[in-house]
Amino acid sequence: MQIKIIKQTLFFFLIVFYLFAGYNHFATPSFYLPIIPPYLAAWAKEINILSGIVEIILALLLIPTATRSLAAKGIIIMLIAFIPSHIYFIQKGYFMLGSFSITPLLSCVRLFVGQPILIIWVWWASKI
Repeated sequence: MQIKIIKQTLFFFLIVFYLFAGYNHFATPSFYLPIIPPYLAAWAKEINILSGIVEIILALLLIPTATRSLAAKGIIIMLIAFIPSHIYFIQKGYFMLGSFSITPLLSCVRLFVGQPILIIWVWWASKI
């Protein structure tokens, strides 16, 4: 019973997390634009907007049971699609992202620890 409550709580936070993340692409584009790799810079604004829209749609698709599995798979694919941005973080070295100091170590942790944790969270929490 306790596992079920934890899973439902994590599922709720998953939806809120991706709704907020999607919204934040519109509220604070200056946070996301600098982390788009240079080879995609010509479409940086469009990529940012598309990412925000996709995150919001996938978060909403997590709610109905009928679309939950599809939404979870979509979020996982999206997280994999964001890997070039994380690699760019590492290549860029030390830099400021808004008021956050990003170090190469933090970038590596984000890619090799954060991304797998997000993927596991999405997969596990969506199985309610």
